[in-house]
Amino acid sequence: MRGMIFLKSQVLLSILLLVFAPMVANAEEAEVKKEQKEQKEVKEQPKAVEKAEPSKNTESKDEEKAMPEDGVVDEDDAEEEEAESAAVARPVLPDPIQVYGWREKILIDGLEKTFTAKLDTGAYTSSIHAEEKELFERDGKKWLRFIVTEPRKKGSPRVRIEAPFVRIARIKNPGAESETREVVRLAFKLGKRKLRGEFTLNDRSNMLSAVLIGRTTIKELGWIDPSRTNLADDNIMR
Repeated sequence: MRGMIFLKSQVLLSILLLVFAPMVANAEEAEVKKEQKEQKEVKEQPKAVEKAEPSKNTESKDEEKAMPEDGVVDEDDAEEEEAESAAVARPVLPDPIQVYGWREKILIDGLEKTFTAKLDTGAYTSSIHAEEKELFERDGKKWLRFIVTEPRKKGSPRVRIEAPFVRIARIKNPGAESETREVVRLAFKLGKRKLRGEFTLNDRSNMLSAVLIGRTTIKELGWIDPSRTNLADDNIMR
């Protein structure tokens, strides 16, 4: 009797193996295929990134092509871009900000005496009166040599200074044709602040101030009080 039961159980076990063995094998085969597919996707992922990178290089080349071929930067275009970016609301910082007058004394690096500068929020780039301009090279880079003075002041010293050449700017004068001006980078001191900014070289003999400070530098300074002058040394904060 026990032998018959054992025999039946063996037969039943064989039947179960015949039925479920293929199912287990198929499941294992499917799992293996899934793992192989995942590994293949991981290996192919860097290739997709590498294919996407050339588009970035193409964009950078397009940006280079967009630069003016003659190297002349239009100040009106730069000012328009600044106006668009300035239209975005920005948070007001709680840090104290120094207040300056609409006219201040500045000391340009290389000079012994201060110049009177007009702080003009209506001007984009700063400007300085320059005479006898001369372009030259130093260590493979372009520099400009020129004379600075205050033409409206009698006996104003004429000092020759040198500064790195930055670019050529196209300026449109009201009611006149546009003109090109050299742009240099100058270091100067205003009150206790030591700054460095770009200045166009210009004939300002018919202007009240030989130096004009534009917005690109003013935004690094602080606030301007249009009703007062020479506040830099007072260190007024608000």
